[in-house]
Amino acid sequence: MPVVTKDMDSAFQTAGANPGLEVWCIENQQLVPVSKSSHRKFYTGSAYLVLNAVFPKIGPPQYDIHYWLGNEAKKVDSSLASDKALELDAALGSCSVQYREIQGQESQKFLSYFRPCLIPIEGVFTSKQGNLNGEYQVRMYTCKGDYVVHVKEVPFLRSSLNHEDVFILDTALKIFLFSGCNSTIQERAKALEVVQYIKENKHGGKCNMATIEDGKFVGDSDVGEFWSLFGGYAPIPRESPSVQESEAPPVKLYWINLQGKLCETGSNAFSKEMLETHKSYMLDCDGEIFVWMGRQTLLTERRTAIRAIEDFVRNEGRSNKTHLTFLSEGFESTIFRSYFTNWPKTVEPRLYEEGKEKVAAIFKHQGYDVKELPEEDNELSIDCSGTIKVWRVDGDELSLLSVTELTKFYSGDCYIVQCTFPGNGRDETLFYAWLGSRCVMEDKTTAISHMSTMADSVRTNPVMAQIHEGKEPAQFFSILRKLIIFKGGNSSGYKKFIEEKGIVDETYKENLDALFRVQGTSPDNMQAIQVDQVSTSLNSSYCYILQSKASIYTWIGSLSPARDHNLLDRMVELLNPTWLPVSVREGNEPDIFWDALGGKSEYPKGKEIQGFIDDPHLFALKITRGDFKVKEIYNYTQDDLITEDVLLLDCQREIYVWVGLHSVVKSKQEALNLGLKFLEMDVLVEGLSLNIPIYIVMEGHEPPFFTHFFSWDHSKENIVGNSFERKLAILKGRPKNLEGHNRTPLKAKSRDSTPNGHRSISVFSNGRGRSSSPIPSGAGSDRRQSGDRLLPSSTSVVKRLFEGSPAHGSAEKTTPQSDSPATELSSSNETASFTQKDRNMDGENSVIYPYERLRMVSANPVTGIDLTRREVYLSNEEFREKFGIPKSAFYKLPKWKQNKMKMSLDLF
Repeated sequence: MPVVTKDMDSAFQTAGANPGLEVWCIENQQLVPVSKSSHRKFYTGSAYLVLNAVFPKIGPPQYDIHYWLGNEAKKVDSSLASDKALELDAALGSCSVQYREIQGQESQKFLSYFRPCLIPIEGVFTSKQGNLNGEYQVRMYTCKGDYVVHVKEVPFLRSSLNHEDVFILDTALKIFLFSGCNSTIQERAKALEVVQYIKENKHGGKCNMATIEDGKFVGDSDVGEFWSLFGGYAPIPRESPSVQESEAPPVKLYWINLQGKLCETGSNAFSKEMLETHKSYMLDCDGEIFVWMGRQTLLTERRTAIRAIEDFVRNEGRSNKTHLTFLSEGFESTIFRSYFTNWPKTVEPRLYEEGKEKVAAIFKHQGYDVKELPEEDNELSIDCSGTIKVWRVDGDELSLLSVTELTKFYSGDCYIVQCTFPGNGRDETLFYAWLGSRCVMEDKTTAISHMSTMADSVRTNPVMAQIHEGKEPAQFFSILRKLIIFKGGNSSGYKKFIEEKGIVDETYKENLDALFRVQGTSPDNMQAIQVDQVSTSLNSSYCYILQSKASIYTWIGSLSPARDHNLLDRMVELLNPTWLPVSVREGNEPDIFWDALGGKSEYPKGKEIQGFIDDPHLFALKITRGDFKVKEIYNYTQDDLITEDVLLLDCQREIYVWVGLHSVVKSKQEALNLGLKFLEMDVLVEGLSLNIPIYIVMEGHEPPFFTHFFSWDHSKENIVGNSFERKLAILKGRPKNLEGHNRTPLKAKSRDSTPNGHRSISVFSNGRGRSSSPIPSGAGSDRRQSGDRLLPSSTSVVKRLFEGSPAHGSAEKTTPQSDSPATELSSSNETASFTQKDRNMDGENSVIYPYERLRMVSANPVTGIDLTRREVYLSNEEFREKFGIPKSAFYKLPKWKQNKMKMSLDLF
């Protein structure tokens, strides 16, 4: 909620209280709210203020403020819009990022709010609009952009056409799309989205459309009709080659004094220490200018700084393409921080993350039986009833492990894991290359090469992943169920390396002492990791197994969860069924226990808290003549996965490289190298480890643990052709399906036995509580809202978990775990009924209660309702008021987005 002051504009009283877009326009020197139905109507003679609010599951709201200036807007309105943007920022606690947007030069982020396009309207905004009737006016537009489109109206003249761009000619009865011969396929495809928008919004969906190719003269009646509108065909002149751009000037930093004068303080090399908290600065990057305002600057000083920069841009004759971004200290953008060396990576404390363990620990020390607090990660399960095979890499040789060896890895070795699971009408395959922390480079390189060859030999285009010891995704552990990671290694390369370096061979042997840390989530997902046999390896939040000559001990940390206590005995039995361990609780250890660890010393008490995970970011990877460029796509959707491109989804704990069928990348090995290059670049300045998992996903074979980051439409996977041909087929209602490639939502399959396999298991994906990128609620139901932590979509996959571990060579009987959330849906019929239930929630027959009684914390709470679906009991009117959309639109959103919106309203 905004900070209310007596000078604050009344229009900001509730600004930023709900997620999504809010739009205001300057009318008669007053700020007037624009209704949601008119959010896309920007008039060229007006100035607008746009607020996009994002509500993360953890942490404060995130705000972006844009002030948009029409080309014909009055100077006084433009100045007022700038002042109001600063005033709104102050009302929101000076924690927003502000952008100046010029008509025709809008930023990619701004345009992403209004997909598929924003088409400015001639004239001036008025809050008392009337119905305009009259003859339909023919208009022509040019469309530029591959992910978001800049649409600009041009004169309806033949001279407006060229060979470089895509044009739309909108007439009363037909819409023509003219593609210049030098325009890209992606631009043509995006222009088709604009055609669809115009057809639906200006023609009520009732008009014809035609595509015209540059240079095509005969054989098509649409071509003749198109040129007749220009008075007949005439050749389009070739434009002269563009002048080579000059080298960009050096980046400069200026201090802005209280009088608005700029004083240069440095160029090219900058550090954060140069920015003083009581001053404002301008970072001049030529095409983009940043204004940084210290936390202790006053509102009047900020207003002076912004005016000074706007005057600087105008007086210096800078292009309208120059973007202005205004930042407050502590809310610097990634691009801004990238200009400074060694910008400190500060992580704000997250009360939920830190508090949940501290509270549990306090209650445990006081003797209370505290139930385990839920993990923040919400794992999305996929049914995996196929085979598991594991090979150990030894130079050029691969050794297939037996069933008894499947659970034993060594840090000095590399392994290839193949998991086959039932897909949609066929088996799908997932390959992992697990690289031990002590493996030699030769084995690492060979493991990747072997995995790539094996993956390329499988017809179903399997997903391939490179993972390192210590950075394994949750899904990997779930696949293997039980895993022990020993020190040392067995490959000849490792043995040779330690011999040459004179390193003691630490390879585990049963007759030697050893210390294991036990971790996991259940008996079907547990690990024992061999650690250094010293007391500093202990941690009060874990349980351990100590193997010594005198005895076997199980050590229970005072802050360890009860879940881990149950895993201890199971893991001891897995290590050696003949062992009879002595259970020791922290604080009651005998001296012989400490002697086995070389003496008692200080050790950590708490688990390392995972840093706050930001929402996923989607990037297009552009590879041209060896040049590698990265472009972020804001508010992404499935439609941004363009078949001609390679895209990368950065989830911070893992990344996914998605390869389009028509891209220049033709091998998974090449895609993996692009992922590694991305990590090295550290595009978001987030300090990503080079060892995080890298998944390679091929178009048309996207697994559920990738698609759940999107609002996924499986029917779009089946259409063939390039991106333009696919969009055109959808627009004309004649999509061509790829034969033998029918992909529908994953359905549960239960198998009593697994032929030709070691065993059958159920697998979790590594959904890390991450949502996709932000999108305002008013900008389309099929887009994701930033800031939500990812919640599993129970209708996207059918959850199935099984207990028990099969004996070698025997069939496995599986039974669902009744206490698991995965048993909520057990058949495709239940999925269908659940979806239908969602759709019926907009009915008028539901019992109605007021919002204040339905909130999680209410003075007079309603009883006897479904507490997981509180929103159902709101009236249609109050539902629209609170959520900003009708119930019917709400239940078409992905489940995670529904939960996030409910969470922001205290209904979840």
